[in-house]
Amino acid sequence: MRVITILFLFLFSNSLVAQDFDSTFLGPKAIKEIKADKFEELSGIAFSRVHTGIFYGHTDSGGKSSVYMFNSDGEELGEIKLDKVENRDWEDIAVGPGPGGKSYIYIGEIGDNAAVHDEVFIYRIPEPTKLKPESEEKPERIKLTYPGGARDAETLMVDPISGDIYIISKRDKKNNIYCLPADRFSDEEFELEKVGELNFTSSVAGDISADGNQILIKSYLNIYYWTRKPGESIEQALSREPLMLIYNPEPQGEAIGFQPDGKAYYTISEKRFDINPTLYRYEARN
Repeated sequence: MRVITILFLFLFSNSLVAQDFDSTFLGPKAIKEIKADKFEELSGIAFSRVHTGIFYGHTDSGGKSSVYMFNSDGEELGEIKLDKVENRDWEDIAVGPGPGGKSYIYIGEIGDNAAVHDEVFIYRIPEPTKLKPESEEKPERIKLTYPGGARDAETLMVDPISGDIYIISKRDKKNNIYCLPADRFSDEEFELEKVGELNFTSSVAGDISADGNQILIKSYLNIYYWTRKPGESIEQALSREPLMLIYNPEPQGEAIGFQPDGKAYYTISEKRFDINPTLYRYEARN
């Protein structure tokens, strides 16, 4: 364990030295250490568009099939159980538009470390109008396949402008960008369209600001940032070289989410090396 930890710190320190970081956002502020055992593998967070200061999260493979609710201080407020759904390998969560103009929570069953699953899934439920300690929802579901066969992915984003849904692969040398058009979610199944690729690998989380103007994608060691021009699609914005933001790498940070006003983003890690997950806030400089 000590050897692994030393290697972990060495890689992180070298990453910090080697990169030129943009100062659009300030360095991290620790908000809360999460000590509850059930949150040892938080792998996705996304802020509500309905309730001020509330974000949703979920755990990784083998965890409960639930979406948890937290306030911006990291305190748990309740959970929404997804009826008749298995958490095979949930990897990311997003909030975005859905039917009837309502705000929905999207959950990505997209993890596949060994690329053995022919199909992955996205679930969605409407955002709750009232926060309850415990509730249950029957989600909508779409079954997805990739062109060219199975992929591992940990990044799910929903464009708040178009409603289109994006999945970013993880293990390709240049991570692929796949799209599910908003109007195809009602299909029972769909083959994703590859719409681009990133000039880096190991994408583990991402988010789009509520106004659609900012995009974040993170790897284990870096956070990449794009601003979107008026009229651009997400894939057009991602075709440009990103800025690299200040980031203190976490033991296994696989979650990132914009504050709704886009003036801060939050990260949290899964528990690794006996280090409890800590919720961090990165605030915009201006």
